[in-house]
Amino acid sequence: MILSNKTSVSLNDECERGDNIMYSVEISRSNPGCFLFLIDQSGSMGDPFGGNPTLLKSHGVADAVNRLLSNLVIKCSKDDGIRNYFEVGVIGYGNPDVSSAFMGTLAGRELVKIEEIGNNPLRIEERLQQISAADGETVQKSVKFPVWIEPLARNGTPMCKVFDTARSILERWIALNLNSYPPIIINITDGDATDGNPIPYARDLMRLNTNDGNVLLFNIHISNQHSVPIIYPDKAPTISDQYAALLFEISSLLPDTFITAALNDGYAVNQQSRGFGFNADLISLINFIDIGTRVGMLR
Repeated sequence: MILSNKTSVSLNDECERGDNIMYSVEISRSNPGCFLFLIDQSGSMGDPFGGNPTLLKSHGVADAVNRLLSNLVIKCSKDDGIRNYFEVGVIGYGNPDVSSAFMGTLAGRELVKIEEIGNNPLRIEERLQQISAADGETVQKSVKFPVWIEPLARNGTPMCKVFDTARSILERWIALNLNSYPPIIINITDGDATDGNPIPYARDLMRLNTNDGNVLLFNIHISNQHSVPIIYPDKAPTISDQYAALLFEISSLLPDTFITAALNDGYAVNQQSRGFGFNADLISLINFIDIGTRVGMLR
């Protein structure tokens, strides 16, 4: 896939855009991409999602990530099979500590090639999906839904440790893939860190780089409140939530291709917009992840 822009994230207190690094490497089997998902699995993730009493945050996040993994497998599937354009990790934190969230055959694995992910779901469920028929009516259709991770919600929120763990994982990956597009990290959480100030750990993570630029750290805060989500803001949200401002501070500027994708989806973004979402509902969460991992041209 070609992801082309002329932006980078400087790691001063004011995260400013520069022109010295090009995010332009084509993702291919010889230069794979890397996605790393950090999923809050603390006790509060057992609360309702976005004011919906029938959906828990842990279930909504698990469904969104499982759907993303399935979409990535489909996009990498060609006539000769699933091509290893990506390596993907899903790290849970809070249940009870920090570890791989994959289950089944992939349990304990930190980064997994997309071919292995496609061939090793924990199970495949039958789910009903709402679709629009030719006559305009909405009907239900049974679809297959692969599952790799389960919803979990226990204990605290060791965000410092998960950022440090992510740094260790990606240091090893980058050493083997110096010429690849920089890794993309998406942190999904609903609460404050319970093991200290995560900013220094996030900064250390954001300093990692391939020859094509620094890693991209996106953060999304999910809520049990029903209100208008704030997605891809260009300044810290003016709300009485100190934690939202902290997550905004450690979120990367959107590269140009992400800005284009967000604009096409109707988001009001600009060159100062960051990969950050606040008070996201399930639809916003899915859209955020989709834009954050959208593929273009694979070779």
